Amino acid sequence: MARFSSVFLLILSLTSLLLCISLADLTRLEHSVKNDGSLSILVIGDWGRKGNYNQSLVAEQMGKVGEELDIDFVISTGDNFYDNGLTGVDDKAFEQSFTDIYTAESLQKPWYTVLGNHDYRGDVIAQLSPVLQKLDSRFICMRSFIVNAEIVDFFFVDTTPFVTKYWKTPEDHHYDWRDVAPRGTYMSNLLKDLDNALKESSAKWKIVVGHHTIRSVSIHGDTAELLQYLLPVIKENDVDFYVNGHDHCLEHISSTGSSLQYFTSGGGSKAWRGSYIPSPDKLQFFYDGQGFMSLKLTESDAIIVFYDVTGSPLHKWSMSKTMNLAM
Repeated sequence: MARFSSVFLLILSLTSLLLCISLADLTRLEHSVKNDGSLSILVIGDWGRKGNYNQSLVAEQMGKVGEELDIDFVISTGDNFYDNGLTGVDDKAFEQSFTDIYTAESLQKPWYTVLGNHDYRGDVIAQLSPVLQKLDSRFICMRSFIVNAEIVDFFFVDTTPFVTKYWKTPEDHHYDWRDVAPRGTYMSNLLKDLDNALKESSAKWKIVVGHHTIRSVSIHGDTAELLQYLLPVIKENDVDFYVNGHDHCLEHISSTGSSLQYFTSGGGSKAWRGSYIPSPDKLQFFYDGQGFMSLKLTESDAIIVFYDVTGSPLHKWSMSKTMNLAM
């Protein structure tokens, strides 16, 4: 009888642990706004090529714009290390593609980072390891998490596991699915956590960040799995912006059925794909080249600017919450 009780308690404990894991909330980080209540950030994606393909030139201009805007942090939309992620925590590509490239004083701020599909081709556990933060404290990379900056909540979402072809037809690529498989359970839990977090958010602005496109007119086009699974959660919870990389370009698309705005900032290095796919939504801006994006927020206003590799502004868009007017 005593043995049965011990086994029962063990099973109960393990069941409770698994339940806690499955219902675990997204990790939440806090970041203060400036004294005037504003927040300024840069957004860059698809960059990690050891300075090649104009990565160094984009980094130089990011430093200049970052100084002008007095940025608070940087968001990376993934594909941080090409072509196949990192081989381990001692992979020199981390310094060669990150620490040695983004050297400007203005860029010595936190880099909140999601994983891209190329990152999943390497050692994902290494890229998520706190060991990298000891090498460069700016680099903050997690699968899915929240950054609360008082007036805004940023919801970072791990989009690579959603894409079916990486699982079923990976071609010659290997994807590191440790801590992710089985896919269905991972996606279900993530969507549930995201939905709960969005509903609980009282921030003036809600911004979701992922690697893959939801809407895009470039070579990758729309991501069908995100349209099916992620977009309904985003729209139901009145998210303001979806920000992504994946396509190596700069884009702004406005939803025709809601106030949702899609921003692609994936021009951190290799670009110029030479492809255009019409979108069912309204295309505001498309640049098939290298560059980055800035975002300035106050409680009532948002200003988005896209820059090319020379630092020249290409597209500016603003929105006012008080007037509910975009221009």
